[in-house]
Amino acid sequence: MSGPGRKPGKGSRSISDDEAALWQYATRSLDPVKAKPRVSSAEGRADSPARTAPPSPPRVPAKPAGTNVPPPPRPRAPAAAKASKTAPAPLADFDRRKARQIASGRIEVEARFDLHGMRQRDAHAQLRGFLLDAYARGLKTVLVITGKGGEENADRFADLAGERQRGVLRRNVPLWLGDPDLRSVVLSFTQASVRHGGAGALYVQLRRGSR
Repeated sequence: MSGPGRKPGKGSRSISDDEAALWQYATRSLDPVKAKPRVSSAEGRADSPARTAPPSPPRVPAKPAGTNVPPPPRPRAPAAAKASKTAPAPLADFDRRKARQIASGRIEVEARFDLHGMRQRDAHAQLRGFLLDAYARGLKTVLVITGKGGEENADRFADLAGERQRGVLRRNVPLWLGDPDLRSVVLSFTQASVRHGGAGALYVQLRRGSR
């Protein structure tokens, strides 16, 4: 608005002194309008909300110096199954009282096997088969005839092959009876009485089997 006595615009009338005084009285309680400061583009970007940064992983506290922390135990592998076989029991001493009862006929010989005329390799295999079969049948007392050896004829071909026929079975059968594979079925043995062959035969007592 123009001051008193001046035309506010082209074609307008002049304001009287009274009108000017009245205008000043009416506008004395009004505050002047202040112009807002212009915001630059840089300040506007600064006032914009900042992007939220991803949270940092939690910090692991450092291990104090001089502290020995044992490592976690490693998982144990399943123990392997042990397949060890139990060794057969050693041979026992033949009961003398029982030997006398066998010699007198009070205890019967349940089976007998004669090795006369056999070669060493054949005799060993057949003796083993005989004893295993007798054990499976539940027999207790058997007679093994080896021969005395002095009555056998010499075999030149056996000598050349390293098999002395004279007395070889008489010497080797007691060793075979003590082998681990036969010791599992043989309990004890002893020389037979004269009635059953004397020095050329053996009483063999078998372990408990099943019929």
